[in-house]
Amino acid sequence: MALAGGSCHPVLQRPGPAGALQRLLPPRHVGEGPAAAARPLPRRRALPTTKMAAGPSGGGLGCGMAGGCCLLFLLLAVGRAAAPPGGMLYPRETPSRERKELGGLWSFRADFSPGRDAGFVQRWYRQPLRQTGPVIDMPVPASFNDITQDPSLENYIGWVWYEKEVLLPLRWLQDDLNTRVVLRFGSAHYYSIVWVNGVQVVEHEGGHLPFEADISSIVQGSPGIPCRITVALNNTLTPHTLPPGSIQYMNDKTRYPKNYFVQNIRFDFFNYAGIHRPVVLYTTPSVYIDDITVTTTSSESVAMVQYQVSVVGSTLYSLSLSLRDQEGKVVATGDGPAGELKVLNPNLWWPYLMHKNPGYRYCLEVKMQAQVNGALLEDVYTLAVGIRTIHVTSTQFLINGRPFYFHGVNKHEDADIRGKGLDWPLVVKDFNLLRWLGANSFRTSHYPYAEEIMDLCDAYGIVVIDECPGVGIKMLESFGNKSLQHHLVVMEELIRRDKNRPSVVMWSVANEPASELPPAAYYFKTVIAHTKALDPSRPVTFVTDANYALDRGAPYVDVICVNSYFSWYHDPGHLEVIPLQLTTQFENWYKTYQKPIIQSEYGADSVPGLHSDPPLMFSEEYQKAMLREYHSVFDKKRKEYVIGELIWNFADFMTNQGTTRVLGNKKGIFTRQRQPKSAAFVLRERYWKIANESSCLPPIIKSHTLFLK
Repeated sequence: MALAGGSCHPVLQRPGPAGALQRLLPPRHVGEGPAAAARPLPRRRALPTTKMAAGPSGGGLGCGMAGGCCLLFLLLAVGRAAAPPGGMLYPRETPSRERKELGGLWSFRADFSPGRDAGFVQRWYRQPLRQTGPVIDMPVPASFNDITQDPSLENYIGWVWYEKEVLLPLRWLQDDLNTRVVLRFGSAHYYSIVWVNGVQVVEHEGGHLPFEADISSIVQGSPGIPCRITVALNNTLTPHTLPPGSIQYMNDKTRYPKNYFVQNIRFDFFNYAGIHRPVVLYTTPSVYIDDITVTTTSSESVAMVQYQVSVVGSTLYSLSLSLRDQEGKVVATGDGPAGELKVLNPNLWWPYLMHKNPGYRYCLEVKMQAQVNGALLEDVYTLAVGIRTIHVTSTQFLINGRPFYFHGVNKHEDADIRGKGLDWPLVVKDFNLLRWLGANSFRTSHYPYAEEIMDLCDAYGIVVIDECPGVGIKMLESFGNKSLQHHLVVMEELIRRDKNRPSVVMWSVANEPASELPPAAYYFKTVIAHTKALDPSRPVTFVTDANYALDRGAPYVDVICVNSYFSWYHDPGHLEVIPLQLTTQFENWYKTYQKPIIQSEYGADSVPGLHSDPPLMFSEEYQKAMLREYHSVFDKKRKEYVIGELIWNFADFMTNQGTTRVLGNKKGIFTRQRQPKSAAFVLRERYWKIANESSCLPPIIKSHTLFLK
C-alpha cells in the first residue's frame, strides 16, 4: 500500500531553471570492441541528459548534501518505442544448452565521489575493479543495503559497481562459429550498464525483469582468459521511472545546509537495490530457439495447445514438437513454427485446493535442426505447459469453467539482511506457509517476482495476479508521454517473460495510482489496450483506492480491484464502521461498473506480542477483530459479485523510516521472520472453510489439525 505522503532518500537530480529536469550523460568512454575502447559513446537522441546533485559519503538516513557544482549522473534510456526484440526464455540446461551460475561473492564499490561519476571518468570497467580502489565482498543475489554496518551504504542513492571474474569452459570457446554464449541477469535494481572485458554489452532500465546479452564475440576471442563482468547500477527513481520518485531541495538555509535534498517516493516499502536475482551464463547453438508462445483451450474430453516458435540464426531449419505427460508418455506431436497439438482426455491445470491434483503440467519439448556451413546443428528447449482456461463474467471469475474465489495474500520480496535478493530457503518457507494457510492465490505486489517463485506457483497451483512496478504513480508528471512510453515497454517485457505461465490469470498494470486525475483516463486506456493486444487470453486490471465516482481508469479494466482500510486509515480505531462502509463500497462499485470485484487489500498493523482487550490499534486482538468484521461482509457479497479477498500483508516488511513505521510495516499476518501472529490462525480457519466448500480437496496435514479447532 502506498503512503499518502512521500518518504525520504538522498536525491540525485536537480530541477533546471524552469523546473524541467535536465539530463547529462555520464562522461564515459564505452568500447564496442578491443580497438574501440577509447572512443567516446555517441549521444543517442533517446537519452536526454539529466543534471544531478551528489550526496555525501556519509550522513544520516533520508538526507544528502552536495556542493553547488557537484553532479551525480543517472543514465536513463527513455524514448524507446518497444522492448528489445526477441524472446526471454528462462535459461535451462538441455541436451544442446549449458548453464553456469555466477552467484556468490562479487567485488563491490559504491561511488561516493562528489559527482558520483568517478567510475565513468576513471573508466573502472577498463580494468579489474580492485585495481582502481578498495572493494568489498558483496553477495549476489542480494540487496546491498543491509549487508554492511555502513549507514551511508544502507541509504545510498547513485551508482554502485559490481564485478565478477569467471573462467569459461574451453568447449564454449573453441567452436566460435556454432556456439553462442549469453550473459543473463534475472533482475538488477534499477538502471544497469554491463561490460564484459571492458566492452559494453547491454543497458537496461527497470529493476524487476530480466535482460541479457550475447557475449560470444568477446569471450571467444580470448580463450583461457578470465571473463570479467562489470556492472554499473543506479537506483535513482525519477517521475518517469517505474516506480516513480521525485526530488525535493530544502532551500531554507536556516534549517538545512546548502544543497540539502530528499528523494520522495510514494510507495510504502524500502527501495532496496542491487543485483537481486540470479546471474547466469548459458549457451545455445548459433541457430537457436529464441521464443515459444503457448495458449490452450479445452472441452470435457479434448484440449488444444496452440503454439508459435521463433528461431534465430537461419531461415533454413526444421522444427518438431512433442508433448509429454507427467509419466513421460507422448500425448501429442507436431512440427513447424506454428500449429496446435490435440490432447485427448487432458489433465487440466487446477488451482491449489480446487482439485486433488493441482498444478498439473505437461512437458513440451521443442527440437530444432539446421544446417550451418555443412554442420548439423540441433537445439532443444523444454517448456512446462498447463492446460487451463479463464473467463470473466459480470459476477464470476471462471477457471476451466468453474467459479474461482481468490482467498489469498499480497506479498513482498523482502527479508532480513538479504532485502529483495532471491533466497531459496525463504522462498520454500513462504510456499509452505501459503499452503498451511489455505491460500490459493497472491498478487505480486507491487512488481514482478522472481521467475523461480513463479515456477513454484505453476507447480503448486498457486494463482497469480501478475503486477508490474506501476506503484506510486501519483504525480501529474508521471502521466505524461515519457512515462507512458516506458510503462508500455515494461508491460511488453513482463508479458514476454510470463505469458506461458498457467498460474498467471490476470495482469495488473498499476497499484493505487492517482486515477482520479484527468490524464489517467487516456493513460490507462492506452496501457490496458496495449496489454490486451499483447495477450488477448488474460483479463487486465489495476488496483485502485480512488473514489468509485472519480476513478478514470476503472472503465477499462475487466475486474475491479479495490483497496480499503476502514477503521485504520479511515476512522482509526472504530471497528463498528466497517460493515456499513465496506458494504457501501462494494455496492457503489458494482452498481457503477457491473464487473466482479476483488478486495485486493485490507488489514491492520499489529506489533507481535502486543495485546489489548478490548482491542486497541496495533494489538494482535485489533488485527483479528478487523479481519472478522471484513469477513462478515465478504461472506454476504461473495454470494453475489465479490470474487476474492487478498489480505495485506503476508508478512511484515521493511519501509522507509517514518513516524507511522516502527522498523517497517507491521500489517503482516506473519512476522518478517515468518512466525505467525494471532491473525494467521483466524485467516487459516477461514481459508480452509472456504476451500472445503469445493468438491475435491487434499487431506489436511494431521500435525496442523489442532490449529483448526
